[in-house]
Amino acid sequence: MDTILNPLYYAVSWIIVQFHSFYSLIFNENSGAAWGLSIVSLVVLIRICLIPLFVKQIKSTRNMQALQPKMKAIQERYKSDKQRQSEEMMKLYKETGTNPLSSCLPILAQSPFFIALYQVLNHIANNQTVGVINQSLLDSANKAHIFGAPLAAKFMDSAEKIQSLGASVTDVRVVTVIMIVLMSASQFYTQRQLMTKNVDLTVKTPFMQQQKMLMYVFPIMFAVFGINFPVGVLVYWLTTNVWTMGQQMFVIRRNPTPGSKAFTERQERLRAKGKLVEAPAEVEAKKAAEEARQNRQQPKRQPKSKRHTTTGAAGGGAQGRTRAGSGGAAGSGQGASKKQSLEKKATQDSKANGGTPAKGGSASGSRNTKSGQRKGQQRPKHPSKK
Repeated sequence: MDTILNPLYYAVSWIIVQFHSFYSLIFNENSGAAWGLSIVSLVVLIRICLIPLFVKQIKSTRNMQALQPKMKAIQERYKSDKQRQSEEMMKLYKETGTNPLSSCLPILAQSPFFIALYQVLNHIANNQTVGVINQSLLDSANKAHIFGAPLAAKFMDSAEKIQSLGASVTDVRVVTVIMIVLMSASQFYTQRQLMTKNVDLTVKTPFMQQQKMLMYVFPIMFAVFGINFPVGVLVYWLTTNVWTMGQQMFVIRRNPTPGSKAFTERQERLRAKGKLVEAPAEVEAKKAAEEARQNRQQPKRQPKSKRHTTTGAAGGGAQGRTRAGSGGAAGSGQGASKKQSLEKKATQDSKANGGTPAKGGSASGSRNTKSGQRKGQQRPKHPSKK
């Protein structure tokens, strides 16, 4: 690995030494400020060189967001044929000019520099020359402390190794923990800012779920791996996170994703400054909607007295109808019971006189009785039965 990355060790160490020579004119050459600012300047230089890749990453990410519905449709359509699904995906990428790996280019591009810086600081911690850093520069770097923690010290280092670097365990642990927390917090804020302000919330896609998951995964990863990073590498990674956060804030404010919250806020700012020229039809539609909203009248709330009066009138009408219906039913029932009592009295009189009522009369009486019990009025006979 050292043989492959040896040219990169020379490049990184040479850049750091050049910045250290400049800052030694302002600060003590053995101070943490001179060496720490040299690492920060290395980060700034690398990130400036990566700006074109960052712009390409933004375009690729937006294209991927726009393609998510089509990609999901292809997956549903060819879910049983993986080969055809891959072919259709590649065809879609080719037609739209989208590269899924473009969003990872900035991370991939700076990974070799990160590894090279880690190895350079590791050589310094082991008191080994590396690249263009000779023994005199090595001694100077070992004397450099940032808030009491040596550049090459790690959170997991033993007390003997930390004391050999001229520092205490407490200073190293406190400084590394604070830097790890700041590093994880800056990563979380950057990802959360991207999710809440620069995403089109009208389109629900799996890409949003992935970004939401990464918002919590990345800070945890930095916290776990950070305890094994030297202080100089923590300075490098904290600086690059702060740069990413500021760069993203600038992009979100100046060039937000269409349909996102940041896009709406930018449109309002431009409209307030008079720099946004809208179509006449859109202006008329907004004006009509605003006038309709202003002219809309809410129904007035009635006082309790009026509400009780209205309720009472409605209840009285319903009760009147109920009483009328029950009165008619009661009248019909009384007529039927009166007829039954008369027939019963006639039967008793005939028995008292020793006579037997006529069969037809008895039958008709019983029929009348039954019909009286069933209904107050007989059904008319069919003309053919007369």
